[in-house]
Amino acid sequence: MKMAKKCSVFMLCAAVSLSLAACGPKESSSAKSSSKGSELVVWEDKEKSIGIQDAVAAFEKEHDVKVKVVEKPYAKQIEDLRMDGPAGTGPDVLTMPGDQIGTAVTEGLLKELHVKKDVQSLYTDASIQSQMVDQKLYGLPKAVETTVLFYNKDLISGKGLPKTLEEWYDYSQKTANGSKFGFLALFDQIYYAESVMSGYGGYIFGKAKDGSYNPSDIGINNEGAVKGAALIQKFYKDGLFPAGIIGEQGINVLESLFTEGKAAAIISGPWNVEAFSKAGINYGITKLPKLENGKNMSSFIGVKSYNVSAFSKNEELAQELAVFLANEKNSKTRYEETKEVPAVKSLANDPAIMKSGAARAVTEQSRFSEPTPNIPEMNEIWTPADSALQTVATGKADPKQALDQAAETAKGQIKAKHSGK
Repeated sequence: MKMAKKCSVFMLCAAVSLSLAACGPKESSSAKSSSKGSELVVWEDKEKSIGIQDAVAAFEKEHDVKVKVVEKPYAKQIEDLRMDGPAGTGPDVLTMPGDQIGTAVTEGLLKELHVKKDVQSLYTDASIQSQMVDQKLYGLPKAVETTVLFYNKDLISGKGLPKTLEEWYDYSQKTANGSKFGFLALFDQIYYAESVMSGYGGYIFGKAKDGSYNPSDIGINNEGAVKGAALIQKFYKDGLFPAGIIGEQGINVLESLFTEGKAAAIISGPWNVEAFSKAGINYGITKLPKLENGKNMSSFIGVKSYNVSAFSKNEELAQELAVFLANEKNSKTRYEETKEVPAVKSLANDPAIMKSGAARAVTEQSRFSEPTPNIPEMNEIWTPADSALQTVATGKADPKQALDQAAETAKGQIKAKHSGK
């Protein structure tokens, strides 16, 4: 699914010359000679291999090697690597969500990448940070995504859009009648609720000075997080959100209401652009609204990356391929074919990309967002936080009580499962 949790979210993009980005580190003639006749296997995302066809052909010609591209759902590739890697049937290069990096590194599934700083500097800070574990690099960003606001132009004018979440609450009060709704979001899930909670000072994990996460510092129940959850609860309590968007089927209900013209606006992501277009919805896309405190709603940045399998027998050549696939030229080509927003800084203002409303919205929203935490301890946050938010949404618990319990549960699970690292 979208992003890192459920993929879990989608992207962004300012500074280096095209000529530098279009080429990765060069192999020596002896290195090229030793790679001659080799075969590399790339696991690419489903229906996305068209985006790297030209790059693969160019790499094969330059290095005199064969590259086999296999499509697999990118969120499931690490699961397959656990089995196929040791068996010798896995990939040399794979693509995966940034929030799985920490777990994959802990399990010894990925090779550390040794690329120059000028290559790393091609990418946005948030996207490259998603590939770092203990200050070591394990992947190069291929695309980014984040949640944005979709609105139905036939129901509400882009010029008349409420600017804050509180204004959307007021709009919804005037609009919602039980069968039609104003603004909708899956706020019973931390992936979406974090947008509000963090805007008031909540956070998942605290950070050290070097930017690394501190799993012993959990902020999903601090004062700001509770305030954000209280605002979220109002939408449910006052009947502005239908009961059907709570729980596992919530996403289907929310998307159906939008495609049926029964919701003026929803929070979703670029993964739905094609579906909404096919449904014939006259929609617009923009960044998420602000909060009453003046801060913009945040969101998780989902980063898709190219990574080298720890089981690769051609580690150096596999790294060369990962660098080549993720360079500026090939990132732009991949966008043209797949519409996935590239993570290359200098493409943030590329006219060919920015003419897309989705790309513009993702790029702008990314300014207010942070990568989904990529440490293994994040796995212990999702379920307790979602359970707490669902009790908040259904009115079974007040925000502080629910979030305190979620934090306590997460801390206990982290201690039990990760304290031995």
